[in-house]
Amino acid sequence: MEVLYPHCAGLDVHAAQITACVRLATGADVTRHRQTFAATTAGLLALGAWLRQHGCTHVAMEATGVYWKPVWHLLEADFELVLANAMHIKQVPGRKSDVTDAEWIGDLLAHGLIRPSFVPPTAVQELRDLTRTRKQLMGELARHALRIQKTLEDANLKLTRVVADVLGRSSRAILRALIAGETDPDRLADLTQGRLKASRAQLVEALQGRVTPHHRFMIQMHLTQIESLEAAVQTIDDRLGEALFPFQQAVALLTTMPGVGDTAARVLVAEIGIDMSRFPTAGHLVSWAGLCPRLHESAGKRRSTRVRHGAPWLKTTLVQAAWAATRAKGTYLQAQFLRIKGRRGPKKAIVAVAASMLTAAYFMLRAGVAYRELGGRYLDHRDKEQITARLVRRLQSLGLTVDVRAA
Repeated sequence: MEVLYPHCAGLDVHAAQITACVRLATGADVTRHRQTFAATTAGLLALGAWLRQHGCTHVAMEATGVYWKPVWHLLEADFELVLANAMHIKQVPGRKSDVTDAEWIGDLLAHGLIRPSFVPPTAVQELRDLTRTRKQLMGELARHALRIQKTLEDANLKLTRVVADVLGRSSRAILRALIAGETDPDRLADLTQGRLKASRAQLVEALQGRVTPHHRFMIQMHLTQIESLEAAVQTIDDRLGEALFPFQQAVALLTTMPGVGDTAARVLVAEIGIDMSRFPTAGHLVSWAGLCPRLHESAGKRRSTRVRHGAPWLKTTLVQAAWAATRAKGTYLQAQFLRIKGRRGPKKAIVAVAASMLTAAYFMLRAGVAYRELGGRYLDHRDKEQITARLVRRLQSLGLTVDVRAA
């Protein structure tokens, strides 16, 4: 087998130590040098010096948790780095140690048998950290809101039946009054602001309950956590504004697509970056995101067509955006969803819409153009002959004679 990289190295990365194996090929002769380094900064600097001493040009490592990131940051300036998916480079069962793992990674790299994982630039990685942290904080906010609802139900206060948002202005005013000891339903109802979905009589009836000191303590604790989380989200939003400055044009382009708002556009840029040359085709990007059926075929039979795991942060955001896009009337995405939903069901249809949106994002970012709407009738016009033949066959199966003429 042809050797593509004669001077390369494989790293077996762990939390406390890194085992390195340098592979030096001279013709048919292969020499290996092995050494273990600490995972501290001093150890990583020593690793870089040791690799340069042996003349390495390419270095491969597994994506093990977050332990590979400091190694990558310290070595990326001097070497061509390759990050491998651990599932793709499993060694043949048998003897296993850190040394043999490093040797195996080095051998695969030398022959070009490692499919490199997508590692975005540092600026995109920082943006990714911010968007992911924001999503986690928003999830915590939602969980604390549900805990407040649970406490209110325990006190027999039906606030969620008469107020749409338990964290809205009216609800917060009522919650703070409950914490202060107010229990009169009429006085609590006077604290509401704006229009509500319930009448005043319904509101007063819903606010009549049995509030104990324990309930007040639980509501105060969760409300304090919510306010703290909201402050943290605001801080992240301010930081996101600064980090997004180089990517404002890309975010603006993505928001021209139905279903994609500012938040979804930020996540898209943070997860896939703006350099589409890292993905040879749009299909490669869709496959990396896990929005296409897997290929599992044996003896001429397809065993499974479930979608791959892919990139969970990107996939969930795209699916949410796809649901929003299907509600935009007269659009291609809505027509695609309705077309597939009738044959395959809503779950497969929404994944197909998400894949189409990611495909569109690929070409939009690659060419720097806004989204071009094809219209809700695009699929009908494109497959006019096929649709006509299918409907004719359907009518003939019902015992009818069909004469098709142009209108």
